[in-house]
Amino acid sequence: MNFMGYRRANGTVGTRNYVGVLSAVVCVNEVVEAIAGQVQGTVRFTHHQGCCQTPLDIGRVNHTLVGLGSNPNLHSVIIVSLGCESTDLTAVIKGIQASGKRVEHLVVQEIGGAARTTAQGILLAQEMVREASLQQREAFPISELVLGMKCGSSDTTSGLVPNPAIGVASDLLVAAGGTSVLGEVTEFIGAEHILARHAANEQVAQGILNLVSRMEKRAMAVGEDIRGGQPTGGNIKGGLTTIEEKSLGAIAKAGSAPIQAVYEYGERPQVRGLVVMDSPGREPEILTGLAAAGCNIIAFATGRGAPQGFPFVPVLKITGSRTAAEKMSDHIDMNLSAVIDGGDTIPDAGRRVLEELVSVASGGMTKAEISGYTNSMDIYMWGPVI
Repeated sequence: MNFMGYRRANGTVGTRNYVGVLSAVVCVNEVVEAIAGQVQGTVRFTHHQGCCQTPLDIGRVNHTLVGLGSNPNLHSVIIVSLGCESTDLTAVIKGIQASGKRVEHLVVQEIGGAARTTAQGILLAQEMVREASLQQREAFPISELVLGMKCGSSDTTSGLVPNPAIGVASDLLVAAGGTSVLGEVTEFIGAEHILARHAANEQVAQGILNLVSRMEKRAMAVGEDIRGGQPTGGNIKGGLTTIEEKSLGAIAKAGSAPIQAVYEYGERPQVRGLVVMDSPGREPEILTGLAAAGCNIIAFATGRGAPQGFPFVPVLKITGSRTAAEKMSDHIDMNLSAVIDGGDTIPDAGRRVLEELVSVASGGMTKAEISGYTNSMDIYMWGPVI
């Protein structure tokens, strides 16, 4: 099975071909928005980090921005900074350039304010979009796909249909030589021992358990008990009764393939196959982490209808709830409720999920891309603002 994508200088393959306008610090988000809002063919990434943070968190900002800028769905990148941020711009620019991309840097304090920087950025972005437009799609095997997996706004149908269907699609992709990235460590809790059985070896199994332990300790440090808590209010309204029930449904996205490695947030997989990435469950941070890890497409299961996409990685929304498919039709891409009704099977649904992922990877637009519901993103942090 093939898809139509864009070959990058470092050998990776993109499913999209944008010029990325990336914010180096929260203080320039408005400038980034103004540039990207005026030039078709650009996408923006804004966040709330980059200043008054501990060295640990600034290191994560640097690493994440490099990962985002290196994502194969971006042809080239404009970095916008203020001039006094903590972000290490030299390291970020060199890191993105190492992927073979053209990188331009605009500094608001040096150019002379937001208006002048915006004007200069618009002209620069127009030039770079023209360059990007000259590259054409080519046929590639699906082994070049790096699939991110996510579930959100879950209900009782999530663990019964879309999550296991994504698991089937992941297994098929991995069997074809591709890569799948499973995150949401908070949604392993109570089922982490089952997920650990998927590990290719004892070291990987222990890595999964360590991620869960670390996540729990973070909550305990502020007096919270995740394992003894309840699902979110929305999950409870959807019929989920315990953290364990939610987790059993969430890990179904892993399918049956062995887990080959465990990675930190936003870290690019160095092996093919199914891997686990440290990340929270909230959409802005995990979608950012998956994109920074090099995912060129994301499958997102939802029971009640989560609308978020990502600026430059297509996010396919899949539900097993007929109610969600009807009420949230402008956000749902695939309706698998026929499995609940008895007219379809999980294996067949999973094969169709993979086929739809290939279609989207080849240029088919998702509902989130069509509606522009893609901009509320952020970077997962460890410590306090100081």
